[in-house]
Amino acid sequence: MREILSCSLLLLVIFATSVSGATFITIGTGGVTGTYYPTGGAICRLLNKTKKQTGIRCSVESTGGSVYNILAINRGEFDFGISQSDTAYQAYHAQGKFKNKPQKELRSIMAIYPELLALVVRKDSNIQKLTDIKGKRINIDIPGSGTRTTVDAILKAFNIKLSDLEVAGEIKSIKGPSMLKDDKIDGYFGMFGHPTANIKDVANAIDIDLVPIKGSPVDKLIKKYPYYAKGIISGTLYKNVTHDTPSIGVKAVLVTSKDTDSQIVYNLVKVILENFQTFKSLHPAYQTITKKSLLDGISIPLHKGALKYYKEAGLK
Repeated sequence: MREILSCSLLLLVIFATSVSGATFITIGTGGVTGTYYPTGGAICRLLNKTKKQTGIRCSVESTGGSVYNILAINRGEFDFGISQSDTAYQAYHAQGKFKNKPQKELRSIMAIYPELLALVVRKDSNIQKLTDIKGKRINIDIPGSGTRTTVDAILKAFNIKLSDLEVAGEIKSIKGPSMLKDDKIDGYFGMFGHPTANIKDVANAIDIDLVPIKGSPVDKLIKKYPYYAKGIISGTLYKNVTHDTPSIGVKAVLVTSKDTDSQIVYNLVKVILENFQTFKSLHPAYQTITKKSLLDGISIPLHKGALKYYKEAGLK
């Protein structure tokens, strides 16, 4: 009996040591039907597979998106977060929602994939161009979200006021599909990596369309804010949407605090780049990315741990 107890105590000590020796990190993401959440999951999947080598155990948290993640990193609630490149830029430079609240501790790690703003509408809404949303019921996402930041900029560029809408819903874009199916709204905005389950869900249930976001107001916006870029949502991605849809986008950037341990950041970047083809296979939004493109759209300083690996890999 004494030998059994001694053995059990020894196993407990070994288990406690292995747990205490691990480094636990959390990544703030977004809504579960968007692309941030599976992106955080993809990163964690690779890290957890290599935890014996890196000592890192990773988990994800579903959140309100870019602004929430940045503020949570600042508060020490998350180690990492995913943010739109424009939101990260505004946070670092104390602009927009971060006016008088500079996030100078914020650092970038990699710009993972392009995100394009989608205006998803009911086919019977007769919304064919952006200005057609006047007098319509449109969900513009919650204040402070990355989607809302871009929507506000787009509406201002096209001289569309919220008062021009019959309803300006301020609900997370994760709720957009159900509201559209229930005919509670005519359309909703969402900033996504495409394809996304968010749009697939509603496209498989009702007839939808994607509205082009293009023209000289877009050109002027990109000239003013160089972290924006034009892009095309392919007409092959969503049921019954057969046309390519021009839009405007940013990059989904993995960010952290400058105080995050450099070795942890170095190992995270190393694991992703050394298993890059595996990483690319984890979500359709990654199919066009390259190792070099991970550095495109970086709008704030790189964390020194990431910079160290990029230099070693000959990418910087």
